[in-house]
Amino acid sequence: MVEDQLEGRISAVRRFNRFHTRQIGLLQAGYLDSPFSLTQVRVLYELAHHERTTASELARDLGLDPGYLSRVLRGFTNLGLVARTPSEVDGRRSILSLTTRGREVFAPLNQRSHDDVGALLRRLSPADQKRVVEAMQTIEALLGDRPAPRVPYVLRPPRPGDLGWIVQCHGALYAREYGWDETFEALVAEIVAAFVRNHDPKRERCWIAEMDDREVGSILCVRKSDTVAQLRLLLVEPEARGLGIGRRLVGECVRFARSVGYRNVMLWTNDVLVSARRIYEAAGFRLVEEERHHSFGHDLVGQNWELEL
Repeated sequence: MVEDQLEGRISAVRRFNRFHTRQIGLLQAGYLDSPFSLTQVRVLYELAHHERTTASELARDLGLDPGYLSRVLRGFTNLGLVARTPSEVDGRRSILSLTTRGREVFAPLNQRSHDDVGALLRRLSPADQKRVVEAMQTIEALLGDRPAPRVPYVLRPPRPGDLGWIVQCHGALYAREYGWDETFEALVAEIVAAFVRNHDPKRERCWIAEMDDREVGSILCVRKSDTVAQLRLLLVEPEARGLGIGRRLVGECVRFARSVGYRNVMLWTNDVLVSARRIYEAAGFRLVEEERHHSFGHDLVGQNWELEL
């Protein structure tokens, strides 16, 4: 009886695998209508999301045969997509990174993957979307090498009402913590309105941090120019601080800006926002300009920060 049950479950898993590979296009000659295989696109993804990595680290993380990975990387190098630089600590190893051309090639693939998954989920109700994601998390937790850690919060795109929450929360929180007046809330409302009116979904994003089914943080990545992205409206509610949400929001913003081809990320803040400045510094931003101004009912020192991608 136990063996019969196992055989039935094996068949069910294999049936699901066939369904899944068909749904996400793994049977196509080129993944995402590109000249690359799924494995090649996966390697590009890892390189795009790691500042510094090596072939051995990639092989370990992806579970790939080192010889096969070496051939993939050699092909990318010949196409001008991947650069190799000698390791500062071990001259026998090379640090791998995507070239500017490599990021240009990866960006539309990343966007296509995002859009394809979005199209799948939009066919479902929000409740069914949640069930699908929870089922995937269950599979990952049970079949993974180690139990998936409990994540106390999630980052997600904004839902109806979230942009209004960003305005309200900024106004209330900055009045309470810094004594800023209603002109700051008006500025935030103008930023949010401009984001909605001029939104370019391929090059701009908003993330909402959610914990226990309520909003606790936000950030926007908006287009400043063809080559420069602007980080705006980073916020974390007091009860959610200390969990790394601010760092994660900034990290997502930077990774997105890099993946879609921006060369720099800039932001404007004020020197009294000490915790935010520490997050920016940790992410690699550098202070490039300071200017005294009187805004929001206070004498402040405004700061421009930049990060070269």
